[in-house]
Amino acid sequence: MAALVTIGAGVSAQTVPDQSAPETGGLDIPANLQIFGRFDPNIRKPTAVVNETVITGTDVDQRMALIALYNNVPVASITGDERDRLRLQVLRQLIDETLQLQEAKTAEITVTPPEIEQAFARTAQQSFHVTSPAMPALLQRAGTSERTLRHEIEAELAWQRYLRRKISPFVNVSDQEVAGILHRLELARGTQEFNVREIFLRATPANEQQVFATTRQIIQQLSAGTLTFDAAARQYSQASTSSVGGDLGWVRANVLPSELAQAAQEMQIGQVAGPVQNSGGFSILYMTDKRQVLTADPRDARLSLKQMTLRFPAGITQADATARAAAFATGLRTLQGCGTVERIGASLGAEVVDNDAVQLRALPPQLQEIVLHLQIGQATPPFGSPTEGVRALVLCGRDDPTTAQLPRADQVQDQLEQTRVNLRAQQRLRDLRRDAVIDYR
Repeated sequence: MAALVTIGAGVSAQTVPDQSAPETGGLDIPANLQIFGRFDPNIRKPTAVVNETVITGTDVDQRMALIALYNNVPVASITGDERDRLRLQVLRQLIDETLQLQEAKTAEITVTPPEIEQAFARTAQQSFHVTSPAMPALLQRAGTSERTLRHEIEAELAWQRYLRRKISPFVNVSDQEVAGILHRLELARGTQEFNVREIFLRATPANEQQVFATTRQIIQQLSAGTLTFDAAARQYSQASTSSVGGDLGWVRANVLPSELAQAAQEMQIGQVAGPVQNSGGFSILYMTDKRQVLTADPRDARLSLKQMTLRFPAGITQADATARAAAFATGLRTLQGCGTVERIGASLGAEVVDNDAVQLRALPPQLQEIVLHLQIGQATPPFGSPTEGVRALVLCGRDDPTTAQLPRADQVQDQLEQTRVNLRAQQRLRDLRRDAVIDYR
């Protein structure tokens, strides 16, 4: 039931086996239990009061519209069970943000209007490619509001500032710990590491099926290309890494929970695995890269490339596009080294662009394996689309990487400190949820 999905390619393969029901973790639950009372999963509470702070139905609706805008999906297209699941997820997120803001206020931490305005302008530019003055109209057309986005920004800034003031100063990493890590790295030379991102959704026996269905829906959106993993992690993940797009950094299999380690070892770069059931909920993993510890990786090579691009005119028929692509492929076979690229390109009506500083791992995963086996002067097969035209890369030079070196002590210390801060942040938020007075309306 858990699938691997290549983002953007829509190709899936079964790789992660179904997991049985989660262990009770020491709870005294009888084997043949009886439910007293009626539980109706169709009854959903749309609003809540969190320690006397009201979260209204409008707050939930406008945050849903903001999520849809982030992912370039019309909010009206989210209907039925999918809409109900999203509403509950948004409500949980708003509750967490409310608790974070309340805790920051208790610690006398504030975020000033100029700081919010600066982050607002940065979000407008980076996420929506518009100026700050154009954002209110864009948000209104999407069914959300400037207030909703500013509230999200304030909560994130306040919580990060709280962590820096109340948690980071009390996280200590000794020189002996750093030295021990460097020693273990040397011993682990050649061991495989994974650069993965995670979306984690908490689940209990009562809502396990519902959360499982939510993770499947997220995976379907990732596969269809209507949702990016970064955006999904920021909006859905309930782990402390949600603010960084679910990035777990470089990890080895032996430091991951066994269920996640099994999935990671079977994944290819650019694939998503899940839902993977583990302690406390379900995870979705995205494999962004792999490497071997302190071993030169061929994909770190720096390449000198020439790109040939044959653009198709607007409105071209499928038959004409196929014929032009075939002629392009035939022309590529006449290449005799990089010195003939411009001449062949001119005869085909193709543009030629030089780039002498491309790292192999920066190419799409589908091209990495092809370019890795090219000889100097050889070209990739044509690639592209019927609407945009076809392209090919010609390899004109390769600088292979040298043997990787141990990281510096300060880099190890910074990474270990950040890991501990994230762990304590997750624990603190769990405590806030446990102590909160939440009235669902």
